[in-house]
Amino acid sequence: MGKPIVVFGSFVVDLTGWTEDLPQPGQTILGKNFKMGAGGKGSNQAVAAYRAGADVTLVTKLGCDMLADVGMHFYEQEGMNTEFILRDKKFETGVALIIVSQKSAQNEIAVIPGACGHITVEDVESCRKLIETASIILLQHEINLDAQRMIIDIAHRAGVRIVLNPAPAVKVPDDILSKIDTVTPNETEAQTLTGIEVISYETAEKAAGFFLNKGVKNVVITMGKMGVFATDGRKSELLPGIEVEAVDTTGAGDAFNGGLVTAFSEGKSLFEAIRFGNAVGALAVTKAGTAPAMPYRSEIEKMIGEILK
Repeated sequence: MGKPIVVFGSFVVDLTGWTEDLPQPGQTILGKNFKMGAGGKGSNQAVAAYRAGADVTLVTKLGCDMLADVGMHFYEQEGMNTEFILRDKKFETGVALIIVSQKSAQNEIAVIPGACGHITVEDVESCRKLIETASIILLQHEINLDAQRMIIDIAHRAGVRIVLNPAPAVKVPDDILSKIDTVTPNETEAQTLTGIEVISYETAEKAAGFFLNKGVKNVVITMGKMGVFATDGRKSELLPGIEVEAVDTTGAGDAFNGGLVTAFSEGKSLFEAIRFGNAVGALAVTKAGTAPAMPYRSEIEKMIGEILK
């Protein structure tokens, strides 16, 4: 087990329906199946890291409603630490409305963050020691920006390695970017943040330059079937993805990020960590759902072993 990781992010209840095709605007279609379960980028990434063997603590915020029970029950079943699961008496537990096409495995998602959009100064202060003693903190954009800024400031002052998965894509102020060690957008998020369409090695390198110029140390751009572009400012590489038969692509990026920080915590280099994250992401899409689809360490090591044969 590596050094301690803190994932500070969202929990939402995933309400997922499977349909033959994704509906057009204004169209009503009949679904095939429905599933309710634990989700949210922060939660998914923490579960991915935990199942991959990391020493990880999730900080998130739930309401005091019946949907909060979905999260607590899931974490208790997993055996995860629930000490830093915050509660909000005013705002409800967040939800994600997800439609998955059975034909293409692609999805459409609307996230309503609920309590995760109302993390207070007092909430962050209650976790200060946890943040300061972590080796890595992983963040996303499904919590309110003022809380995220405070968390980054605390972590930066304490010398904690900060990994930002900038999803959903929103503009990130320069003073925040300058404190980020590793940024992990996908190709569409990279385009939103940089204004550069990422469709090749060259365009990925150009987009990465935007982040490097802002002070980010490492840039990792996930590019779907093209693979993952990564640079540390000296060496750049496009690492190929792992071909699998996808069942549900929801949560693939979360699986990758959870795997990436797990590998970082074990002392792996940027490029080694990406190979590990690629295996976690590839395995996750072979199963339906988000958190329940995250692979276990034994599955990850088996896949990596087969690739290295």
